[in-house]
Amino acid sequence: MDATHLEEAIRASLPGVALEFVPSIDLHTTLFVEPNDLIITLQTLRDRADLKFELLSELTAADYWPREPRFELIYILVSIEHSMRVRLKVRVRGTDPHVATATTLWPAANWLEREVWDLFGIAFDGHPDPRRLLMPEDWEGFPARKDYPVQIIKKPEAGSPLQMTPEEFQANLLKDRLARE
Repeated sequence: MDATHLEEAIRASLPGVALEFVPSIDLHTTLFVEPNDLIITLQTLRDRADLKFELLSELTAADYWPREPRFELIYILVSIEHSMRVRLKVRVRGTDPHVATATTLWPAANWLEREVWDLFGIAFDGHPDPRRLLMPEDWEGFPARKDYPVQIIKKPEAGSPLQMTPEEFQANLLKDRLARE
């Protein structure tokens, strides 16, 4: 099934859902849905026989701060039977960011959602285990956010001089040349 037929099949299977198909540089079919339509869209893509996107390959997020909606959740779904991929994106507002969990559809979404929450602070309503995954439990903030305070201040050293004299440099060149002969 090519991208045009895939888009038609998805539109036909979700008549009441606002779908926004967008071009992508890697030629994967990419579409946006509203947060309220996320679960019905994921379930339809998984369960419809002519689609069968049964594998949730990846779930991640991107922060476009200071733009609103600030975040995009990105779901990569794979149909092994039909040799297809689809990229589903959801725009999420920066104030109180949350969407419904996909763990009821794909149990593997558990850790992926925990990682997104841990790094971006996007909550997943109904998640069975909403704990930090990568950061310590007492960590404050979400380090993948663009407004997260960087705590290291260091001047760039790109223009600093070499730490050897010209004579040492010449000696190293000669030593290297003799070793190659």
